[in-house]
Amino acid sequence: MRHLNAHRKLGRTSEHRMSMLRNMATSLINARDERIVTTVPKAKELRPFVERVITLAKRASALTGDEAAARALHLRRQAASFFHAGNTRRDGDATRGRKQSEMPRTAGVAALKRLFDELGERYKDRPGGYTRIIRLGNRDGDNAELAIIELVDNPREREAAEAASKRAKSAASSKKKAAKKGGKGETPDAGSTKKEGRGGRRSKKTESTAAEAETE
Repeated sequence: MRHLNAHRKLGRTSEHRMSMLRNMATSLINARDERIVTTVPKAKELRPFVERVITLAKRASALTGDEAAARALHLRRQAASFFHAGNTRRDGDATRGRKQSEMPRTAGVAALKRLFDELGERYKDRPGGYTRIIRLGNRDGDNAELAIIELVDNPREREAAEAASKRAKSAASSKKKAAKKGGKGETPDAGSTKKEGRGGRRSKKTESTAAEAETE
């Protein structure tokens, strides 16, 4: 029986495994394309890990009322445990008494900021399923199965959807223009027949006036 065996150990100790998942979550959130390449078991373990922290950010973005700020701070502190802490000696003895440049913030702090500022608003109306796993095949060397894990509704997907909508609109407009041109091509023929008819009537009138003049 598999009691208390809910997750994969991935051949690592608990500390090593949690550190690895935190690093992978940080890389996924901070990535420009919002995707990383890893093995399938690691991707399957990372997926619930990342989606849990995105849910915290989504709850914070939906808070309203007088206690919204305090509750959002509580959710932010809960989410901070999913990433590596920032510089613990940022305001400590390292810069005390010496004029030094401020230490840069770590990637975990940047990921937490992006999570609550951008991703929480993006997935505000989404009930779940914030990530996607795409299998790539086996890797040369150790034959490990690789996969891409990415965030859904990323900028690349939005650009592709916008391009597809633009292509559809342009195709529809071109069809309308072609239909209008075809209709306009038929109308000059009718107009020309009318003009020819009018010209024939005028010639008949001139012939009759000439005959009348001869009789007189």
